[in-house]
Amino acid sequence: MGVRPQTLYAYVSRGLLEAQADAADPRRSLYWEAEVDALAARRKAGRSRPVVAAKAINWGDPVLETRISTVVRGRLIYRGRDVVAWSETASLEDTLELLCGTAARPDASAPSPETGEKGLTGAFTYLARSASHAPPMFGRGRTAIVTDGAGLLRGMASAVLGFRVTGPVHEAAAAAWRLKPKGADLVRRAMVLLADHELNASTFAVRVVGSTGASLPAALTAGLAALTGPRHGGMTMRTVAMFADALAAPDPNAFFAARLARGEPIWGLHHELYPQGDVRAHALRAAHEPSGALRLTIEAAEAAGGTLLNVDGALAALAHTLGLSQEAAFAIFALGRTTGWIAHAIEQTETGALIRPRARYVGDDPG
Repeated sequence: MGVRPQTLYAYVSRGLLEAQADAADPRRSLYWEAEVDALAARRKAGRSRPVVAAKAINWGDPVLETRISTVVRGRLIYRGRDVVAWSETASLEDTLELLCGTAARPDASAPSPETGEKGLTGAFTYLARSASHAPPMFGRGRTAIVTDGAGLLRGMASAVLGFRVTGPVHEAAAAAWRLKPKGADLVRRAMVLLADHELNASTFAVRVVGSTGASLPAALTAGLAALTGPRHGGMTMRTVAMFADALAAPDPNAFFAARLARGEPIWGLHHELYPQGDVRAHALRAAHEPSGALRLTIEAAEAAGGTLLNVDGALAALAHTLGLSQEAAFAIFALGRTTGWIAHAIEQTETGALIRPRARYVGDDPG
């Protein structure tokens, strides 16, 4: 980093770097490589106000405080709990209560879908109907909003699956997709692992809407809209399709080599926050290690891309294992992430702060 040892020690004392004693030599300290690289990159970029502001919205420094989740040193944490351990037994409903910090029991009068549409279209229609008569979050208590959120989660699941959900969401999904108990448990685990991921694009969209005091279904609509983007949750569907093409090809290694030769990326690999590999992907693969042609395809993708599967890739692999469609894979992501959106909408509303950044104008000057 080009600094004196005293400066390095100051970084440690300020919490910018973590140091651990070297077991082989107590006079030496070891540092997390990813933290060193990130800090060095920030120093190189400079710390002027325009630079700091521009970097903040692109994997930069934290821009707001949260108690809901974080990624630290390769671990995903939900309110102080390691997510991989939590996902071993927790349901999506358990996770909603954890993320919201209070009991989340759906109100029996919560709105349910009334149209014959299902899937993504059904979800948007349901949220639009709900937003048309839901009260603003501004000025309401946490318990009331969480109760609404629990009902909206079931309503979303009902809309996506096409029938009224009255029990755990993962069990309803398994029934709709005709999965065996093992498959149902894998869906449960995937939903929990995907429930929240700090300040991702869809969650930030939810917080922006929540900061205006709008209704909870209005905020969830913003999150779902952002999630559909091919650079966010929509990437899962693209990865499912890519794996299907690779599995149909005579040689997966040749398939991925041809993609790279055409300048096409290999989707479902790498994540900026996990230099050592996406822990959510590790957890899913540990629970259902792919075999046969799918395993060879994954190995070929990782070899060609020079990195490991991320959660999009692992979810796509899970979908192929269970015989699920692209839409079902996306539904797992969307329903899981809805719990995090609810928690973030509430947390942002309670701050009382409106998210309203400034733009740096670089257009023409009228003179």
